[in-house]
Amino acid sequence: MPDTELPGYEQLVIPLPEEPTYALEPEGSLVATLVRRNAPTGRRAVLYLHGWNDYFFQAHLADEMAGQGYDFYAVDLRRYGRSLRGKQLAGYIVHLTDYFHELDRALAILVDEGHDDIVLMGHSTGGLIASLWADQRPGVFSALILNAPWLELQANSLLRPATQPMFSAARAVVATTALPQMDTGFYRRTISKAEEGEWAYNANLKGDPAFLIRVGWMAAILEGHASVAAGLSIDCPVLVAVSGRSDFRRVWAEEFRLADVVLDVDRIAARAPQLGNFVVIARIPDAVHDLVLSGADVRAKVFAEYSRFLRCYAR
Repeated sequence: MPDTELPGYEQLVIPLPEEPTYALEPEGSLVATLVRRNAPTGRRAVLYLHGWNDYFFQAHLADEMAGQGYDFYAVDLRRYGRSLRGKQLAGYIVHLTDYFHELDRALAILVDEGHDDIVLMGHSTGGLIASLWADQRPGVFSALILNAPWLELQANSLLRPATQPMFSAARAVVATTALPQMDTGFYRRTISKAEEGEWAYNANLKGDPAFLIRVGWMAAILEGHASVAAGLSIDCPVLVAVSGRSDFRRVWAEEFRLADVVLDVDRIAARAPQLGNFVVIARIPDAVHDLVLSGADVRAKVFAEYSRFLRCYAR
């Protein structure tokens, strides 16, 4: 059916098996949504996973990958974007591996449509999910491209090991309890056309303010980080692309338009080699958190890195 967000795109709603519902979530409401740019044109395809408080709207990314010879697909995960239903807890999950169900379903559709040369692409939290999934699906992907993947917590190296047991224990009793909001709104200010940025998107799907962070979700993220820290064995070439620097000042500065104000890019780059045996790290000066939403000159460099990586290393 026609996509509800991007003219000319198509979407397929994928019903998902019931899991325990939360609060007032309606039974039978759990779905994911597969979005495609165009009907299949060949064997090569990209499958894209969005980040936290996000959905797929970056049509220029799809156009770029089409220009590189790839059909483009994206998944809006359960409780996100096109898949978010009334009374659901936006973005909520208790185990990141639960997402493997809709990802496997989406992958099967790509294969059924004739694709056997598939590049997996993930941004931020989607990059963490994509890494964990690719690790468990050897031989499936030609390459993995990660755009500012959330591979480790910010702050010092002791924070995650110290807090993970606490959140895992709390998940058993207060899983849906919301944590204090820490969204400054600075990132939104740098990218949103409704404020001072370039990009128009649906603020009902990319929450404004951001989705509530809940105990169970945080426990799932920390488990994912621990898995990466223990070492993954992704068997395809991996590109980890991040901004040249992070900036976490608590007062607005114009320099935020040229930095990642969401994640610690140095910690991501340090963790990246633990994804697999073939990892390329690209630092993109002056990029924002979602690299492809950076200024025109910067995102041209991002796409050039994607192209070079795929030409040289995709198997």
